[in-house]
Amino acid sequence: MTLDASLASWITLSQVPGLGSEGLRRLLQAFGSPDAVLQASSTSLSRHVKPVVAHSIVGGVDESILAATADWLEDPLNRILSVADAEYPQSLLNTADPPLLLYVKGRLDLLNSPALAVVGSRNATTQGIRNAHAFAKSASDAGLCIVSGMAHGIDAAAHLGGLEGPGSSIAVVGTGLDKVYPAANRELAHRLAQNGTIISEFSLGTPPLASNFPRRNRIISGLSLGCLVVEASLRSGSLITARMALEQGRDVFAIPGSIHSPQSKGCHALIKQGAKLVEGAQDILEELGYPGTNAAANTPAGHPLFAHLGFDPLDVESLMQRSGLTISELSAILLQLELDGHIASLPGGLYQRIT
Repeated sequence: MTLDASLASWITLSQVPGLGSEGLRRLLQAFGSPDAVLQASSTSLSRHVKPVVAHSIVGGVDESILAATADWLEDPLNRILSVADAEYPQSLLNTADPPLLLYVKGRLDLLNSPALAVVGSRNATTQGIRNAHAFAKSASDAGLCIVSGMAHGIDAAAHLGGLEGPGSSIAVVGTGLDKVYPAANRELAHRLAQNGTIISEFSLGTPPLASNFPRRNRIISGLSLGCLVVEASLRSGSLITARMALEQGRDVFAIPGSIHSPQSKGCHALIKQGAKLVEGAQDILEELGYPGTNAAANTPAGHPLFAHLGFDPLDVESLMQRSGLTISELSAILLQLELDGHIASLPGGLYQRIT
């Protein structure tokens, strides 16, 4: 495949050491297009960027990079969008620092769908994983695309929940799209590529550098109407995403947890700072003014188990005695009710109704 000349110019400029998005914006404002920037003299370029950067621009790019990118684009799932493309996500254009190039694998239509960011700890608790999955699935069922960072823990659970609904899911990663990080999420990456979307502002071959991940967080929040933090310690990168969401004018939501859990400290700090405390996905849908589903209609009040399960925690043995169900029957029902967001499992094998 031969690269379009305009796209080749965008990629060439994105590879210039020391230029960065801010420098490239200055050049585009001065010269009008990537092609015009590459045709400018070193002297003209030096009026807007450092001389060493201007010299690198005149020197061009390693042709092997363009060839490798052209090969990658042979896959029909793969695209590269510049800010000048109609398919570029409009929500990102309204942020202070939109990526000038986006590498995309999967469904382009999701990039301009209404979305909810769901983020949290890589070292999540079992309950946190369940909450992330249940909230994400409910939001996806209501038509919201779930955006997260494809990390272990909360991110992965949120993507899986999003993929189970019609809203589906977008992963924003901190590497080139020819790499999967973490490697353990390879199967998740495959599912996202087939039924969702994976995007990155980083060129092919970019390794998982620590400095890249905070930068990708602004894209996660920028794509979304709001940001839900499921679990987070006080030092969690999820709090960076929440801060960026606030700076971008997005709503921030947080799920409260035990006062004794380190993974709840970050959520509690956000709530103290004004984030909206949420107990179910419907809280988020109502706040966003999104149609969604009707919580009352979806609460299985008529389910036989609800006659025996109240808002106070109850253990499985007591539920078996009250309901007459076997352990296998009860376990299947409890799991489905939990995935649907109607009950919560607590430490010590306890269950509690939440809708």
